[in-house]
Amino acid sequence: MAPPILAQKDKKLFADLLSQYENRQLSKGRKTADQILKKYPEHGETMCMKGLILVHLGQRDEGINLVKEGMRKDLSSHICWHVWALIQKSEHKYEDALKSYIQALKFDKDNFNILRDTAVLQTQTRQFEGLVDTRHNLLRLRPYNRHHWVGLAVAYQLNGNLAEAKQVLECIEGFLRNVGSYNVEFSELLMYHVRILEDMGDFQSAVDMLELHDRAKGGSVLNRIAGTEMKARLLAKLKEGDADDKQKTAWTEQADAAWRWLLSQNADGYEYYKGLLANQGIDLANVTDENREKALEILRGYFNVQFATAPRRLALHVTTGKEFEELIKPYLTNALTKGIPSLFADLKPLYRDSVKRQIIEDTVEEFRATLATSSPSTGDSTEPTTYLWALYLLAQHHSYLGRHKQALDILDIAIAHTPTLPELYMTRARALKRAGDPHGAARAMNDARLLDGQDRFINTKTGKYLLRAGMVSEADAIFSKFTRGGASAAADLEEMQAMHYLVEQGDSYRRAGKLNLALKKYYVIQKVFESFREDQYEFHQYSVRKSILNVYTEMLKWEDNVRSHPGFIHAAVATVQIWVALYDDATLGPSLQPAETSTSDVSSKKAINKAKKAARKGQPEADGANSKKATATQSEDRGLEPPRLRDEDPEGLKLVLAEDPLERADKYLTGLSELVPQSMDICFAIYDVAIRRKKYLQAVRMLVRAHSLDPEHPDLHSRIAHLRNTVSFLPEPIPAPVGPVLAESIASLIPPGVSLELFNSQYLQKHSSSPMAIVAHAKVAQILKAPQDEVDSILFTVLKEPVQLDHEAAFAVLSYLKEMKSLRAEEFRIACNDKFELSTLFRSDEEIAALQRSFTESGESPADSETLETLI
Repeated sequence: MAPPILAQKDKKLFADLLSQYENRQLSKGRKTADQILKKYPEHGETMCMKGLILVHLGQRDEGINLVKEGMRKDLSSHICWHVWALIQKSEHKYEDALKSYIQALKFDKDNFNILRDTAVLQTQTRQFEGLVDTRHNLLRLRPYNRHHWVGLAVAYQLNGNLAEAKQVLECIEGFLRNVGSYNVEFSELLMYHVRILEDMGDFQSAVDMLELHDRAKGGSVLNRIAGTEMKARLLAKLKEGDADDKQKTAWTEQADAAWRWLLSQNADGYEYYKGLLANQGIDLANVTDENREKALEILRGYFNVQFATAPRRLALHVTTGKEFEELIKPYLTNALTKGIPSLFADLKPLYRDSVKRQIIEDTVEEFRATLATSSPSTGDSTEPTTYLWALYLLAQHHSYLGRHKQALDILDIAIAHTPTLPELYMTRARALKRAGDPHGAARAMNDARLLDGQDRFINTKTGKYLLRAGMVSEADAIFSKFTRGGASAAADLEEMQAMHYLVEQGDSYRRAGKLNLALKKYYVIQKVFESFREDQYEFHQYSVRKSILNVYTEMLKWEDNVRSHPGFIHAAVATVQIWVALYDDATLGPSLQPAETSTSDVSSKKAINKAKKAARKGQPEADGANSKKATATQSEDRGLEPPRLRDEDPEGLKLVLAEDPLERADKYLTGLSELVPQSMDICFAIYDVAIRRKKYLQAVRMLVRAHSLDPEHPDLHSRIAHLRNTVSFLPEPIPAPVGPVLAESIASLIPPGVSLELFNSQYLQKHSSSPMAIVAHAKVAQILKAPQDEVDSILFTVLKEPVQLDHEAAFAVLSYLKEMKSLRAEEFRIACNDKFELSTLFRSDEEIAALQRSFTESGESPADSETLETLI
């Protein structure tokens, strides 16, 4: 049935309704809509507009139902589709909203507002081919608006049509010649044009354009440093092409002048020195004996620049042997005298060279010996602090090299010398952490915190170390010092998207066996990254309008790869491992449920809450004032965003009872194999899910990729054996075309004529000193149905020579023994406890609980100290 046609008077009334909505006169708009619907109850457009107003007034469900009803009445109205698109967009259903906008354009192809929103959504969903057409239509409607020209150029670039983007930019610059000498937007547009030319490979035109608009010559590129950086980079690319020696020499001289000008502006710019050296054919990452002297000569030219440390630091990277020894002594003397806490972080990259590492150790030890025996009567006030920082550097040095006992002894001397320096206690905490003592590390970090209670960094590190020690409540007490007083620390830190907190707390719950709470934290991390994706929406229109185009296009690239962040990868892998564990052991989810809460109690609580809501709903307003208050509340614009739903499962107890754990795990991993193809952890996580879902081709594909990355990885060895064993025991062979491809892929990982027993023994012979290889060997033995005693005996060989066992590998072995419910797990724990004297990882549960209690009862608990007032 055709939609009713409004009379002329009513058309004006509907126009008033649209105007009232745009001006957010929602109460008037609602009355106007009711007035129209009273006369035309089947008018779909009015029903949609009224539904949209109801959503704004907070009556979301009623409003959405009315919009759906209105759309059924008039599917050929662009207004109905536009309203529905607005609601979908508010729910962040961008793909669905875009479909609705495209449907609306079928009935009103020149509607400017719909076209503009469509362009934004096409950018958000990366549908660049359609974006070009939409930007063309916008430009056709408003050809004199510069922003639409810029938007078309960006659309062409995003779609890969760089030549067309260049032509559009040339048109823009043609009618913007008289913009004045200081126009920031025009300057950004020129820099964007240069970037387009660079991406096209037209480096000479890009250089010419930068020189034409050079600010030093009165040009329009205002950011001279950015322009010079780009010019130097372009000249380097020009030299890589085909040109005669004379031309290359000219480019080299121009690039040299550009880099030296940049160094005159910032003599500590490491990238500038790398560019200057690269311009002379010296790769700083791979200095050879032939160009070493030339590189040092260039760097020496900047030694006398005041306050510049970068050339001296880079010279340490370039030199070797005696020259290095001659340069490192004054460098260390200067830094230790000044008391620079970050000195070790500065020197750490040099430790890749064992000779340089030893020279640094010998030099600092010499300083220590000299300063320890010097007399305080000389009156040199710098000596005591220089001695202290020398001890501090030595402690970091030994801790980094795994000499934990030696590092702790030096720190004891340093703390006795100056017991009020927080850095000493922080370094002690780091040394204890590396030695496998998370509880001692937390105590040491808390000692540092007590010396400077208002330092956010130290407080945050203390909370992080407490989480690693399993003291979640104490950690929350620390974090609450810098969060809002009205909310819990956990809720506030989630809202602030504190990744370090979310990851560490999730890991802490997982180590404690509270998989339900761990899953909740890991899913919060997923929501954080989803919000990153949604946050870019507002910038699509703003960046084009303000011409911040280079930064904008870089942001889009970053957004496309944001899930490759280590925090997200860690959470994804941990989440998958938990879901796989819940799938493998059906009793694990129910075992996490609290025993004291019965079904009847839950039902009664729900019944009480339901009765209370019904009573409140049926209670009349007491007086007219309350009625007015309610009306005023209803008139408020609450926006289109759906209200934040209350979490009905805050502890994840229902989550761990989900009936589809593998599907949930697979959903979390969607797209990650292409995003981070070099991640072994992602390969293994996808395999673990795929093999259980009987997706054998996907599983073997992940193992083939992992094999190309690291063919000797222990976890890869056990999974190869697992895959072949699983496929060989299938009740029926897999039919073509999957079967032959699967067999061929498995054969590329393990030859068909090699048995799993031989494959396993050969691997152990090749890696007999690796504890994790021994664990992999034991896992394969278990897959092959070896007796439990045999598997235990294999694992116990990690305690013998020549296995290079550290506390982390030993803890992995202990965890595996506990997972198998081995009767010898306690025996292994005691042996490791004796072997690793500094570690508390192998203490009994009672001893660990006593360590946690001692921290709280000693009066050092952060909960006992005064909360800091902080402005947020």
